[in-house]
Amino acid sequence: MSEIQLAGRVAVVTGAGQGMGRAIAQRLAAGGAKVAALDLNFEQAQESVAGCADPSVCMAYACNVSDSNAVNETFAAVESTLGPVSILVNNAGIGRAPGDGSDQMYELMGKRNEEMANGEEPKTHVDHIVFMEDEGWRDVMGVNLDGAFYCTRAAVRSMVNADIKGSIISISSTAAQSGEGPVHYVTSKAAIVGLTRALARELGSRGIRINAVAPGPTNTPIMNGIPEQWIKDMEAAIPLGRMAEPNEIADAVSWLASDASSMCTGSVLVANGGSYFF
Repeated sequence: MSEIQLAGRVAVVTGAGQGMGRAIAQRLAAGGAKVAALDLNFEQAQESVAGCADPSVCMAYACNVSDSNAVNETFAAVESTLGPVSILVNNAGIGRAPGDGSDQMYELMGKRNEEMANGEEPKTHVDHIVFMEDEGWRDVMGVNLDGAFYCTRAAVRSMVNADIKGSIISISSTAAQSGEGPVHYVTSKAAIVGLTRALARELGSRGIRINAVAPGPTNTPIMNGIPEQWIKDMEAAIPLGRMAEPNEIADAVSWLASDASSMCTGSVLVANGGSYFF
């Protein structure tokens, strides 16, 4: 892929301490952007910055994106240090949380798979909502959806005040279309698509572009919480025969961040190896 040119732009990447977020932050920096790497884990964010093309113009910030006050304070700090925001990547996301019933769901899934492997007619129901408590639901929605809203609002305010025609990219998921996965995760990722489409219409007159990327299964730490058999089943269903690597998602994001995608807004760029067609 030819080098994306982002010189002079300030990019904020959430969940930048590992996985896709780290790959995205470093990819945007390679294109010349000054990158603010946000993560709950400040040390991991610092490690991501250290791997950027020019760490001297990139900064790490500790930020809980589900806290609107923390988001506003962090964006103010970014503007003060690096300048007004030109690019935002809403990457921060979680797939499970305490009290969300995931342990029970995966246990039931294992039992159902065992029944089928033994040639039995499965009698086990793989329930999730039955075991999900309020706090488990809210924690996932708080990071995946509220966090994207809070950061987008802060970035748009920065762009409007500086009269910047910026680009905002949110990470959705193939699960938003297929419905496969934990109910709170799928719901949050589907809502990201709605947020993208609504804001694309709202902000088009300002030249601010809003897009999403929908990865399929990707080799990131979030996969560590998923049973191995489920991962094997997902990989077997991908026409390209493998999970994506974080740098492949980063390439898609960097294209949407750049002028090369100047006519794209309200789009969902699918990067899932053909595992599900939007």
